[in-house]
Amino acid sequence: MNLAAAVQVAPNSTQQAVAYPSLFLLVVIGALVPVVPTGALVSSAAVVALHQATPSLSLLVVFGVAALAAFLGDITLYWLGRRGMRSKNGSRWLAAIRDRAPEERLAQAQAKLDDHGVMVLVLSRLVPAGRIPVMLACLMAKMPLRQFARGDVPACLAWAVTYQLIGILGGSLFKEPWEGVALAVALTVLISAAPTVWRKVRRAPA
Repeated sequence: MNLAAAVQVAPNSTQQAVAYPSLFLLVVIGALVPVVPTGALVSSAAVVALHQATPSLSLLVVFGVAALAAFLGDITLYWLGRRGMRSKNGSRWLAAIRDRAPEERLAQAQAKLDDHGVMVLVLSRLVPAGRIPVMLACLMAKMPLRQFARGDVPACLAWAVTYQLIGILGGSLFKEPWEGVALAVALTVLISAAPTVWRKVRRAPA
């Protein structure tokens, strides 16, 4: 490897060494505190990975990091929620879960949980704002942590694949990574906002 190639590889290696742990940490935080746009983060990371020297390997790492971080975040939040359910005074984590689960969405989640069992967890991660109501429904049904984990594994894998595909779509349309990132973020925001807009349209007087 000549000097020019070594200089080119070094920045990429450094960027990846920083980017992957950052992605992992942000996705875990986003799972615990659902205000971080984790879908947009994964899509953006996929765009950047698509422009690396070895895109296939970079995309595989992004997928693994995102799925693992989402799973650990979900499991941790569910464990904290279970502790709150067993406590007489509850907990701030359980209160936070309840605050983010409107009664209407919770009732729908409970009905779907009764009909489909843990498989509803897969859809809950793909539907914007669907994860927390389903998690609360599982907590109220006293679902064991192990059973929740079994349903959450395919949910996190499907979630990581979906948002990575959005990033690949955005990244493949433009030569510059920042353009692909902008499109990927716009798509994820649009997907996240669509259910809220649709509910407002349905409730609007004719």
